[in-house]
Amino acid sequence: MGEDAPEFVEYFKERVYATFTGLAIILVVSANDAHDAAHAVLALLLGVVGITAAGFVSGVISHLAVHRDFPGGAELRAQLRIAGGALGTLVTPMILLALAWFGVLPLPAALRAAEIVYVATLAVIGWFAVRRSRLDLWKQLLALTILVTLGLVVVLLQTLAHSV
Repeated sequence: MGEDAPEFVEYFKERVYATFTGLAIILVVSANDAHDAAHAVLALLLGVVGITAAGFVSGVISHLAVHRDFPGGAELRAQLRIAGGALGTLVTPMILLALAWFGVLPLPAALRAAEIVYVATLAVIGWFAVRRSRLDLWKQLLALTILVTLGLVVVLLQTLAHSV
């Protein structure tokens, strides 16, 4: 990865944040039967765009604090690529919710499919991270188990926060 490694780390970090946020929102909307597909689309869009914007702004602030100047061309483009990756987590769930909005899918089925997409995304990212490690196989399995457990705790906390 060479000199692109720091950007790669930030890309995955923001993608994980956005995926956890999207999953928590979908879980809360699923738990509340009073919502319709339009509400689900709006809640997911605003939540993921909000966490992505927060990540972008935190990157600009961090750059300013460390380098004492705003990010220039290359740094700004890198931060926009990172934010774009986080927004990419919206694509499939929004298609599913749009299908529910247009009556092609029932909303509960669209929400369940979006949950599966988000959980699968987190699983692939975790697997990718563990697979790339230099750990022995048993340590990789332990690391993956720990990551899954921590992921479940994060989902629980975010779901509680969004449902209070």
